[in-house]
Amino acid sequence: MVGWFISAQVAGAILGATLVWMHYLPHWRETPDPDRKMACFCTSPAIRHYGANFLSEIIGTFILVLLAGAIFSKMVTGPAPGLGPYLVGSVVWGIGLSLGGTTGYAINPARDLGPRIAHAVLPIAKKRPSDWAYAWVPVLGPLAGGALAGAFIRLAHF
Repeated sequence: MVGWFISAQVAGAILGATLVWMHYLPHWRETPDPDRKMACFCTSPAIRHYGANFLSEIIGTFILVLLAGAIFSKMVTGPAPGLGPYLVGSVVWGIGLSLGGTTGYAINPARDLGPRIAHAVLPIAKKRPSDWAYAWVPVLGPLAGGALAGAFIRLAHF
């Protein structure tokens, strides 16, 4: 099932990015800055340092998965029905506010990979290359952070 889930998330992210492209269709030709155009689709680091950027994505994703696991843990009294998604959304917002400045906080591989693919294939006027040299960071960093958090949760028996 994992393959299907990954495929569905990436496809959904590509579709979402395509809708963004359609929404701003008249603006692509008028916007002179190719970096701003790419920022509508995928993340990029404030300072390109692959090790630090990779660690940033690991930390952000670890925190997200750990806190989402705690929020929905059956070992503790969970949130009121319907409140859990709001709390997880608040965690994502908090991660963005506190840790997002370094990399743009993908914290989900599909969130960056799908829109980056869309950026590469869509006919955007005067766009820049899609920066595939950096693309591994917001894909592998969240995978590593999620795996580490999952292992921690299993060891901690939440």
